[in-house]
Amino acid sequence: MITRLLLLAALALPAFAADAPARKILFFTKSSGYEHEVISYKKGMPSFAEKQLLEIGKANHWTFTFSKDGSKFSPEYLAQFDTVMFYTTGDLCSAGTDKNPAMTPAGKQALFDFVKGGKGFVGTHSAADTFHTDNESQKGPERFKNHGDQADAYVCFLGAEFIRHGKQQAGVNKVIDPTFPGFEKVGATFSFAEEWYTLKDFRPEIHVLTTFNDPALEGDDYKRPAYPNCWAKPEGKGRVFYTAMGHREDVWTNETFRQILVGGLKWANGDAVAPDLSPNLLKVAPGAMTNQPYTPSAPAKAAPKKTEAKK
Repeated sequence: MITRLLLLAALALPAFAADAPARKILFFTKSSGYEHEVISYKKGMPSFAEKQLLEIGKANHWTFTFSKDGSKFSPEYLAQFDTVMFYTTGDLCSAGTDKNPAMTPAGKQALFDFVKGGKGFVGTHSAADTFHTDNESQKGPERFKNHGDQADAYVCFLGAEFIRHGKQQAGVNKVIDPTFPGFEKVGATFSFAEEWYTLKDFRPEIHVLTTFNDPALEGDDYKRPAYPNCWAKPEGKGRVFYTAMGHREDVWTNETFRQILVGGLKWANGDAVAPDLSPNLLKVAPGAMTNQPYTPSAPAKAAPKKTEAKK
């Protein structure tokens, strides 16, 4: 499959102060696993999410590079960016579902070094379903418990990882830190319909920004205590921000989501200050390490056999 790389800059930037920094952000959307509709290329480009980011870029003096080519990851390639933003799935070191060029192990390490050296990383939605630790079905009393010691280096870097999700529905998000960039005007809670992830393998060093599932959502996947679904964490000299939101098109146009995303990007770029980044997982979400009971995914039903018409 031919790799598609799209570099789109805002052509009509609004007026900015002379000292306002221009930032360059890589939005990487390789899908080695499931490919989400909002980042898929159909008849043309950009994708729906990319169109929203172009609007955001115009308003904030940001230029986005859009890519699905994992082979480009290297210290030299990443050096041109201020922040790398993921909306990805699966093992990015394999061609996988979308058949776009895979990331090499050296390229994966280049990402970690890029951030540790002082740059930013923003993960949206299925960035947590990337380099997944597939241990949910293991047997014994430890089944479906937190296994952070088994998690991939990327999961440790991000701060947690995806388990699964139930049906799309409205869910209440409780804001833990209204001083973090993007949350100042969100309010104590916010709610809208979304594909809400359940998450596991939380790193103790994360600074939780929102908690979720209190009250619990409908469905077996949400039979667990409240857990974080948006957080930030220092990574060496750099910054990591994650939000589990971003599945639906109407979320990408939702003003609350956009405020949170812009705030996270500003912080990741180094242009906004977070007054408090202290670890707070056990304080604000003490039950987060308890996951929902394991239930195997239902096997796909075979299509009914066609019967021949009687002659």
